[in-house]
Amino acid sequence: MEFHNKKQFTGAAASGLGAGILNGLFGGGGGMVLIPGLEKLSGLTGEAVFPTSVLVMLPVSVLTLFLSGPVSQLPWREAWPYLAGSAAGGILAGFFGGRIPLTWLHRGLGIMLLWGGFRYLW
Repeated sequence: MEFHNKKQFTGAAASGLGAGILNGLFGGGGGMVLIPGLEKLSGLTGEAVFPTSVLVMLPVSVLTLFLSGPVSQLPWREAWPYLAGSAAGGILAGFFGGRIPLTWLHRGLGIMLLWGGFRYLW
């Protein structure tokens, strides 16, 4: 990924900042900010945007865990089933995600974001 001008670099840094803030405050959701930034500023193909977002968000999530862990009570015992299910889901998505049209992935993500947003409003 190469930035051709200062505006692209600044936009990418702003997307990363927004992703980090969301992840730090809410424990997730940084990809909602990162994916549009990657699409508009990086020059990556649509198929490369989602895995790149995961690659960027992984260290952000680990850092958030280490920074928030000492100041909160982490329920490790309760988290293990979610971790196992998430790992299995990530493996399945890695194997089969490339077969799903990008338009379907975008629409599915949009629907899940709307559903989650409405759910938290009421």
